[in-house]
Amino acid sequence: MFKKVNKGEYGYIPYRKNIALLRTIACLAITVGIYLTGVIMYKSPKNAFSIIAALGCLPTGWSAVNLILFLKAKACCEEDHKKIEDCRGDLLIHYDHVITSYDKNYYVNASTVLDKNICCYTSDDFDVADCEKHIKKMLAQNGYTSYSIKIFTDINKYCERLAQLEKHRNEKGIDPQAIEDAWIPGTTQTPASILLSISL
Repeated sequence: MFKKVNKGEYGYIPYRKNIALLRTIACLAITVGIYLTGVIMYKSPKNAFSIIAALGCLPTGWSAVNLILFLKAKACCEEDHKKIEDCRGDLLIHYDHVITSYDKNYYVNASTVLDKNICCYTSDDFDVADCEKHIKKMLAQNGYTSYSIKIFTDINKYCERLAQLEKHRNEKGIDPQAIEDAWIPGTTQTPASILLSISL
């Protein structure tokens, strides 16, 4: 079985692809098995098993759609991951976001939040300004305003920005992980956790 990879960890998208594939195959096999059992037992497709099999198409279809979404998603490659890890310092980095909106999905390879700065990297080709606007809107709905949101498409420029943020973090003595760990369920989410919550 696959080792579990939590949302925000490196390798999340490949993990979700594998889970969605196995789930879809299992749902399809069960649905077909139920249908064939009814046909074999009653020598006709007109039986209760066929109705159950038809209902089984619902989770199978949902799982297939989920699989297609993750098959299209672009995960952070090993080379980019290594570059990010080499310059991140003690910044909190989340990987492999599939940020969803009403009409689009945005594949963001990595993100970090520090003070009022949100810095992201993508190797995908999408409207960066549109994604930045969407993130800003989601933050504003949770009471976070005046945040600087920047999505980089160049890994080297992203790493340069991470180095700047790490210097800022060190000078101010900020511990991003401690901020996340101090969050109390039921209270307003942190900006970093909002990014995860708007992602699949």
